[in-house]
Amino acid sequence: MSSAIFISGISLIAIFAYSLSSDKTQFANQMHLSIHSQPPGFSCKVLIIPSVKSEGNISFFFGDRNISEEIPIKEIHWHNKGFTFKRHGNATNYFEEKLFNQFPPGTTRKEVEAKYLKEKYFILGTDKYGRDLLSRLIIGSRISISIGFIAVIISLLIGVFLGSLAGFFGGRIDQLIMWIINVVWSIPTLLMVIAITLALGRGFWQVFVAVGLTMWVEVARLVRGLVKSTKEELFVQAAITLGFSKLRLLLNHILPMLVAPLIVISTANFASAILMESGLSFLGIGAQPPIPSWGGMVKDHFRYLLLGKPYLAILPGFAIMSLVLAFMMLGNSIRDALDVRG
Repeated sequence: MSSAIFISGISLIAIFAYSLSSDKTQFANQMHLSIHSQPPGFSCKVLIIPSVKSEGNISFFFGDRNISEEIPIKEIHWHNKGFTFKRHGNATNYFEEKLFNQFPPGTTRKEVEAKYLKEKYFILGTDKYGRDLLSRLIIGSRISISIGFIAVIISLLIGVFLGSLAGFFGGRIDQLIMWIINVVWSIPTLLMVIAITLALGRGFWQVFVAVGLTMWVEVARLVRGLVKSTKEELFVQAAITLGFSKLRLLLNHILPMLVAPLIVISTANFASAILMESGLSFLGIGAQPPIPSWGGMVKDHFRYLLLGKPYLAILPGFAIMSLVLAFMMLGNSIRDALDVRG
């Protein structure tokens, strides 16, 4: 029960990621190199320089295409025509100047303080590029949830189709499909995913398809065995005697009996897909920057394990572990509740 609540919570966070993130730019990719690798709880004043161009918002689901410049500042001094400021991380006494006429017409000091000067908080600190770590973690949850969902759908479509054909018809069809299954089964999964990813091209959707195309084998083997055994049941033999068509037998009488085992294996495949995507992102052939991925975040910061800031790699790693563990526990709970024999 707790695992289902946790997964539901992560799914809701993934859906409303930009509403929950403090960095609402697309992919939470607002960089502040002058405040990189800051510890949790860090805060500073940020000066927002509006852009002349305006690309507007994409949507709450994809974030804002922010083209305004954000400058972390340490000091600010006002005068009649504008103000001078010192950038955060600047060890010298150099101050830059901005005039009010560089802002929208009619801008005064009060409007600058209200609209363009903000106190920004970084609850989990910043990464090595000065981006908000918490926002990156929140938006990165979309990759993990999406890869699991799409990979499971692809594996079910292919696995159920081929497994049903092999188990129901038998003979040469069964031999051919089992030969294909054995060939695919003999190839290391990670190696096959890498090969498919390189063939399709590195990218967001290519990874989803590649992972899904390597997970159908287990589903096909399970469905084949269950269809072969279910086909011998008395109610199926009675339906055959009554002259039901093969398609009706398969769709209406045999496949509904496989729902429980398929749910169990789908939860396991969901967890495997998350781990696989994280591994691919760590190797640099998963979701490509600036798209946030938990595996990619571990890759970017694993050196910090020895540089005094291990949380930069531990937090995304812990997120991966927690979500995978939740799906495995959910699968075990469903198996016990539905009395599925492993």
